[in-house]
Amino acid sequence: MVTLFGETMSRRTLAARTGALSQFAGVRLSTLGDGVERGIRQLEFRTGTGLRFTVLVDRAMDIAECEHAGRAVGWHSPSGFRHPGLHDYEGEGGLGWFRSMSGLTITCGLDHTLFMHDDPAGHYHYDPRKTVSSSLHGRIGTIPARLTGYGERWDGDTCTLWAEGIVQQATVFGEDLHLIRRIEATVGGDEIRMHDRVVNHGFYQTPHMYCYHINVGHPVLAEGSRYVAPIRSVLWAAHADRYREQGVGYRTAPAPIANFHEQVWQHDMAADAEGRVNVALVNDALGYGFEVETLKSQFPAMYQWQNFHAGHYALGIEPSTNHVLGKDFARERDELIWLDHGDERRYDTVLRILPDASAVQDAVARIERIAAQPDEDYPAPTGDYPVIPGRSA
Repeated sequence: MVTLFGETMSRRTLAARTGALSQFAGVRLSTLGDGVERGIRQLEFRTGTGLRFTVLVDRAMDIAECEHAGRAVGWHSPSGFRHPGLHDYEGEGGLGWFRSMSGLTITCGLDHTLFMHDDPAGHYHYDPRKTVSSSLHGRIGTIPARLTGYGERWDGDTCTLWAEGIVQQATVFGEDLHLIRRIEATVGGDEIRMHDRVVNHGFYQTPHMYCYHINVGHPVLAEGSRYVAPIRSVLWAAHADRYREQGVGYRTAPAPIANFHEQVWQHDMAADAEGRVNVALVNDALGYGFEVETLKSQFPAMYQWQNFHAGHYALGIEPSTNHVLGKDFARERDELIWLDHGDERRYDTVLRILPDASAVQDAVARIERIAAQPDEDYPAPTGDYPVIPGRSA
């Protein structure tokens, strides 16, 4: 059944009230036409509850805008939703990625995440290529998808909005990795479901690293907003040597601060009985929040990114396949994923709007039942990185 406008309706009942579902909900394809965004195809999803989000087909099918009942969730940076044809992957010593960084989700990978890195290229068996040079967070986020389908699907009295596409990261004498992404939302619902498969389409054994940069902005993020997560311990902080210098810990957000320097943590998260890890940012004063649900088996690591600089005001929830110390660290511990031809990895993630105080309270209580996060704002990082199972050669 579909619940809209305070009424629960069958497919027939809903159809009697309009000539087309698009009056209330649907998926629509359009093309952006101005500025740095010109030429980008986007899919606009509306579920009928006030949840509206856009999927940028030409930017790895990442989610750009996201709002609920006119209240923003997803972060917009000054760089805008830049067309991938304008992107210089190798620019600025590998930091050119920031000139295309914007939106609720930015996919990082497929063979590299985190900071710039030169990797031995012997596995590609091409003598002139001694190294694979990777810029910040990899190439995938600025590659256009081949859109394979979108629309609405009824299953009895339940209607699912969906889109699917294939993003191919490939080169001669190198990787040929495919990201097959499916995005779903239920009419009458407040969730976005992302189902990803990363497949090695090539015949070289290829490394795989994967991360979502999920960026939440105002008004979910505001002075006093709380980061709520089942944190067993804090493993790492990029700014540990000056932990209290800016007066901002990991738990509670300040108002925007001029010249704020980003802060990044890695936390070790507990999972529930089904292996799910839930992390939320909640604005108690507004009765509004946003929750990310991942599977510990798929994303064993979780980062927290705080960019509270005025004009860049954002908090990032970042599930990752690997610890924050990067590819060499993963290789030393036999935790780097290698994909042979036809091998694939799956990732199933839920992005959930918490539209009112009751939903916020329920999410916080559910998370706190799994594990009580540290009470102090500046918990000492342990540096004790849990073994990621199932990857040792």
